[in-house]
Amino acid sequence: MTSVKRQVEVFVAGCPLCKGVATLLKGLACPSCEVVFHDLRGGDEVFSRAQGYGVNAVPAVVIDGQLVECCVRGTVEEETLRASGIGVACECGCGCGLPGG
Repeated sequence: MTSVKRQVEVFVAGCPLCKGVATLLKGLACPSCEVVFHDLRGGDEVFSRAQGYGVNAVPAVVIDGQLVECCVRGTVEEETLRASGIGVACECGCGCGLPGG
């Protein structure tokens, strides 16, 4: 069976809040998560990618192409990240994040 990982994109800009969220995500991420950090100071391509997801503030987290609800409201919350599947290893290997698949 091919393992499909949950794609997690984190948009940051080097501020203390961003660093805190980066640390949180590094601690929460499980083998079913592929986490990529995008620094908005990196130029127009990163900025355009963030805009495409509807990111209006940083830090912001996108999971499988969807801006996480807590990021829409403005604050990254551990509880919401966990409810979105971050840190929940998939038992079946497909990346779904559900126990037993």
